[in-house]
Amino acid sequence: MNRLTDLPKARLFWPIVTLVALLLLNAAVAPGFFAIRVQNGHLFGSLIDILRNGAPTLLVALGMTLVIATRGIDLSVGAVVAISGALACTIIADSPDPGSVGTVLAAVSVALLFSLVLGAWNGLLVAVFGIQPIIATLILMTAGRGIAMLITEGQIITITSAPFKVIGAGHWFGLPASIVIAGGMFALAALLTRKTALGLLIESVGINPVASRLAGVRSRGIIWVVYVFSALCAGIAGLMIASNVTAADANSAGLYIEMDAILAVVIGGTSLAGGRYSLTGTLIGAFIIQTLTTTVYTVGIAPSITLVFKALVVIAVCLLQSPVLQEKLRQRRSTTKAGALA
Repeated sequence: MNRLTDLPKARLFWPIVTLVALLLLNAAVAPGFFAIRVQNGHLFGSLIDILRNGAPTLLVALGMTLVIATRGIDLSVGAVVAISGALACTIIADSPDPGSVGTVLAAVSVALLFSLVLGAWNGLLVAVFGIQPIIATLILMTAGRGIAMLITEGQIITITSAPFKVIGAGHWFGLPASIVIAGGMFALAALLTRKTALGLLIESVGINPVASRLAGVRSRGIIWVVYVFSALCAGIAGLMIASNVTAADANSAGLYIEMDAILAVVIGGTSLAGGRYSLTGTLIGAFIIQTLTTTVYTVGIAPSITLVFKALVVIAVCLLQSPVLQEKLRQRRSTTKAGALA
């Protein structure tokens, strides 16, 4: 009985309940929502679409989780998404052989390398110069769109490249390639942070950076690493988005994705105050955000109130996770039971 009573206090209880409720709502409106079919050896269906479309958000949220765990924030991920896609598409478009695998590999490598440089820049400002993370990353958030516009010369760059299209719209092992890539990055992050001391070091820096430094932890290096990893995740997400539409739009690519990523992290139970974090919670949070978008279209909610609907759901989940609200509900239940016994 105690286990059932304590279940709502679990960190991931309400996010899982929310995700299940949204999926059931979609299934009630669209009876074939859970149907998955195999076509030409590939899986298709609404659930597969949610996983595929949610992959870029999951990637960005994955990097954001580790940044937030160190008491930081990375507002520049949307700009990095735009820059990565712009660089890759521009290189491919200017190549004499856009359909060549070598051309695509070169474009992807340059885009990811530049993303790493941008992450290192954020890490430099935060870890070395001591600038507040929200200000340091706001600099790149503001300038990044301009950099992407310079790369594309203010134009939407469209390309025709079958190898590049595979990243966002192709299939590997029967699944969309974006799902495989996002799953691989998630597994890598989980392996490095939960099977090595890196995760503990990240949490120690987030809980008390001064104490961790005095204990011999190189907090500057840890902070630098998480910002570089965040930019890498954003760069891969940018390639996915550009590949899916075979175009680079510096204005709209990755627009507001940093907000979705932060929401996914918070919904997943990671505190913005730093310290303990949950990669599994972030995974659930990212798919809640994407399922919300799918629900809007399935239910037929007017576009003008879409953001309001998403905000209400996010607020509800955060309130249900609030320790203060949970304590008040527990006290109310105890009072009710005492009154019934009297």
